[in-house]
Amino acid sequence: MTDEPHTHGAFPPTSSVRRWLVTTNHKDVGILYTITALFFLVFGGVLALLIRLQLWTPGTGVLSATSYNQAVSTHGLIMIFWFLSPFAFGFANYVVPLQIGAKDLAFPRLNALSYWLYLFSGILLGVSFFQGGSLAGGWTMYAPLNLPVYTPNIGASTGILALMLFVASVTVSSVNFLTTMHRMRAEGMTLWRMPLFSWTILLTVWMMLFAFAALLAALLILASDRLLGTTYFTATAGGSILWAHLFWFFGHPEVYIVFFPAVGVMAETFQTFTGRRLVGRKWFILAMILVAVQSFAVWMHHMFLTSINLQIKTLFMATTIGISLPFDLMVFALIYTTIKGRVRFATPFLFSFGALLLFVLGGVTGVFLGAVVLDYEFRGTYWVVAHFHYVMVGGVTALIGGLYYWFPKMSGKQYDEFLGKVHFALYFVGFNLLYFPMFLAWETPRRDFVYDPAFIPWHQLATVGAFVLGASFLVMFYNLSKSLVVGEPADGNPWSYSTTTEWAISSPPPLENFPGIPSFADGKLRFESKEHGTLEAGGADGATDGGVVTHKNMQTVHDDHDEDHASIWPFIVSIGAFFTLLGLSGFDQGQFTGGTTSLLILGGGIVLMGFALVSMAREKFSGPEGSFDESWPFADVENTKLGMWIFIASDVVLFGAFIGSYAFIRVAYGWTDWHPVPHDPLPGLVNTYFLLTSSFSVVLALVAAERNSKRGLIASLALTFTLGVAFLINKGLEWQELFHEGLTVSNGVRTSTFYLTTGLHAAHVIVGLLIVLYLIARAWNGAYLDDERPVEYFGLYWHFVDIVWLFLFPLFYIL
Repeated sequence: MTDEPHTHGAFPPTSSVRRWLVTTNHKDVGILYTITALFFLVFGGVLALLIRLQLWTPGTGVLSATSYNQAVSTHGLIMIFWFLSPFAFGFANYVVPLQIGAKDLAFPRLNALSYWLYLFSGILLGVSFFQGGSLAGGWTMYAPLNLPVYTPNIGASTGILALMLFVASVTVSSVNFLTTMHRMRAEGMTLWRMPLFSWTILLTVWMMLFAFAALLAALLILASDRLLGTTYFTATAGGSILWAHLFWFFGHPEVYIVFFPAVGVMAETFQTFTGRRLVGRKWFILAMILVAVQSFAVWMHHMFLTSINLQIKTLFMATTIGISLPFDLMVFALIYTTIKGRVRFATPFLFSFGALLLFVLGGVTGVFLGAVVLDYEFRGTYWVVAHFHYVMVGGVTALIGGLYYWFPKMSGKQYDEFLGKVHFALYFVGFNLLYFPMFLAWETPRRDFVYDPAFIPWHQLATVGAFVLGASFLVMFYNLSKSLVVGEPADGNPWSYSTTTEWAISSPPPLENFPGIPSFADGKLRFESKEHGTLEAGGADGATDGGVVTHKNMQTVHDDHDEDHASIWPFIVSIGAFFTLLGLSGFDQGQFTGGTTSLLILGGGIVLMGFALVSMAREKFSGPEGSFDESWPFADVENTKLGMWIFIASDVVLFGAFIGSYAFIRVAYGWTDWHPVPHDPLPGLVNTYFLLTSSFSVVLALVAAERNSKRGLIASLALTFTLGVAFLINKGLEWQELFHEGLTVSNGVRTSTFYLTTGLHAAHVIVGLLIVLYLIARAWNGAYLDDERPVEYFGLYWHFVDIVWLFLFPLFYIL
């Protein structure tokens, strides 16, 4: 593979609209993420101001009851999903490859695809408002309020589908970042030397990979209940509790997914503006690793008011309090760094230091909710609202500091420092005026605009604070917009004590990032040329958060031509996905109620997405490859292979959540009272033989490719396809017989779990068969004989699908 993307022609300039539609460069994608996230900040912020106006006095206000519920629900969803994480990943896309010495992310087109899926998922959520009303059951979407009996609008179903599209974006991005950060670090950039912002992104992405897979399972089940008529969450035995388990298994890691990048920004800015290395850096990293692992073991503290027994509640109270301890270490590390350094109160540091103060208050008030007895009192009140915002919007505070910190690098212009400080002053005052009164009016019911009149002064003060906070962002937008046009040019390193690699090159960086191959082998950044040895050295002494240094400003050597980083297909794929899901919203309880228009939208979306995916696969485009010196622990695993393994890891969680849901409902139903839906296990047994044999034929295909046997390769792939089709036909006949007996998807929770779980598996089989058809077509033209890796990578996927069936067969046919 070549080191650079395939050149199709001149890469469009940034002034061209086409540039932003076709770009796959990580810096461009980072800018797109940042700007789009700021748009959703405004969207969610306007909804927040409407909520605060409604709460000016108790009772009827500017919104109807239904509109208020929609505003509260979508405000939470937009801020958590479409603003917070994407805003952080705007910086991550731009900065992380620079910090680790990579020329781009491992899969540039997948990076572009993740952005476009994110954008169109947000547009799909916006469309839901025009379909009778969007989601209105709270951002947690608790069952049974998430079902059509309580939220019958088509828009509510569209909102669920929008979240599914967002999760697809997250999954693609997670695979990309993990592959890049584990496989593409420059020489000498060991994990321990990696800058702290990159460390927080690495841990965040690992959490995202598993947490969002659990959320996807919950959303697929919910969409099935709404669109197909399954009965998971209407089940009298454990239905609503099942949603809580699935959602909070995602929901609590999500708190750290949102907050970790903010911690990374705080660490970077504290080091830069105190002029010293972070105190206890290795312990800081170990504390973050511990929090990331523990975050998956505390979800039930959100369920203390449910019927789980006291012993379980006590256990999760202990894990909740325990997870606060490593956070204490991180907070003290930041405080001691400030004490031991020489602070310069620039705008990025002000926001980061303000975030630390806010988070301390948010964290302390959160420990109250970790105690079972206190949680009984505070749950469902504005104490939770205040605590939640001090943590989450406290994280936003640090990210705003990150925007100011990296603005000169991303734009090449310096912002107005005075206006930055005005923004901080308004922001900090508005923040505390808005959220602190909520602690004092904590007895106000959550998500309810009717409250005790004794709390009117506190709510009115909060509303004033909301508008002050909103006004502060007008200052920010004015400052950054003006600076883009008439701001002073920024040096490569406008800060005195920054020590990470992005500050060692020009602002903004060139398309290819570096003037040569970056190396940190001797603890100092140098750029090496393949032809001429060291191109330039000594510019960033230990550019890994490693110490107090002053950079020489690296002058970038530009090539005679810019290499093309263009592909239109990620954009087209995302449009197809958007229309496909918009058309699916026309289904309601197993009936297609959307009419001819929805049917045409659905069909057109499927055709467009399929065409774009095939075109994207056929496009000659290579991501950055090469010999990467720091690839532990995956030094012997290629990028694409590692990406496939990481995707399979997320799929393990997806199927695990489905199987776990089946087991949970069956236990609640009564394990011995539950009888398998298929009366005869023979069709399942036959399908087991089909899939096991098909796995063997994939192995034969790989052997044939290694032996340069075109005939053997095509024959083995054709056999795999035939066995997969036989599996689907056999399953289709089995389902037809069950339907004839009256056992439909909506017949009861027993049939719902059977059809949905085995149907998800069948969908994976269909995807596999489509890939086999593509492989056969390519093999017919002589592909894979000199490079059998695509066959091997497909085999990993196909073997995983077969292994899943080995779990499903006994669960649904025998036990």
